[in-house]
Amino acid sequence: MSGIHHVTAIAGDPARNVDFYTRVLGLRMVKKTVNYDDPGTYHFYFGDEAGSPGTILTFFPWAHVPRGRGGIGGTHETAFRVPEGAIGFWAHRFIEKGVTHEPIARRFGQPVLSFTDPDGTRLALVGVRDAEAEPAWTGNGIGAEHAIRGFHGVTLLLEDGTRTGAILTDVLGFRKTATEGTVTRYVADANVGGVVDIHAAGGFLPERQGTGSVHHIAFRARDDAEQAEMRRKLVEQHRLHVTEQIDRTYFRSLYFREPGGVLFEIATDEPGFAVDEPKATLGESLVLPALLERRRAQIEATLVPVSAGPTEKETAS
Repeated sequence: MSGIHHVTAIAGDPARNVDFYTRVLGLRMVKKTVNYDDPGTYHFYFGDEAGSPGTILTFFPWAHVPRGRGGIGGTHETAFRVPEGAIGFWAHRFIEKGVTHEPIARRFGQPVLSFTDPDGTRLALVGVRDAEAEPAWTGNGIGAEHAIRGFHGVTLLLEDGTRTGAILTDVLGFRKTATEGTVTRYVADANVGGVVDIHAAGGFLPERQGTGSVHHIAFRARDDAEQAEMRRKLVEQHRLHVTEQIDRTYFRSLYFREPGGVLFEIATDEPGFAVDEPKATLGESLVLPALLERRRAQIEATLVPVSAGPTEKETAS
């Protein structure tokens, strides 16, 4: 199954980040851990009930990092999928919650509600026909008929998307399907997380990473064998530098900078987020990898306490 595995972005205040994504958007916090390369910083994972590939938006909350700037070589927007008839509900909810948003528009024949989170991360909800039949994590005033169903996709802002498009089609399992103005759409075989739009735009300043920026986009590999084959193609056919595999506990990853400048990751579907805590209580406690467990007291003393609040769970199929 191809498509997006997860998207990782940079936030500011960790408590505000948790509040927005759990209480305003209604996502589940599926993992509360730390940045393995910077253990004094949280790493939050938000998604569906199980943290399924294609639903996971993750954050590094670095409170003192300056605001980022969108531009060439960056992720312009991350979009979630909701039932087509739910867009009106979300427009009203954003007004009630004070969420900065744009008027409802149409892209590639679908209604789109663009908005930003408190750190300026550019997001959107895309109304998808028949999405109400898909499973949903609900609560916090959001019923099954309106709830987010994982990612719709991402939009990349690139000077020239030709070589990036070749990576998507030759290696990552996407196919080019349509063009609307300066935006070219690539679609994978996964409903959830199955869209990458490349917006070709010259003359813009390059992206400057900071709060509100997407750090990287991860694409799916079923297992180690499929990931290794994808790595071979990247190195031998596209002449890109690709890291060796890195164990991230919940998936195994490799990283490369695609030709347009965006950091891409390939992450395995296995083993998933229930590998170190029960599915029923995902995200409720701080989980540390074995190498950091002996430093738990020191790490917990450094981190600001955060909570996703009472779980308001109703899983609809």
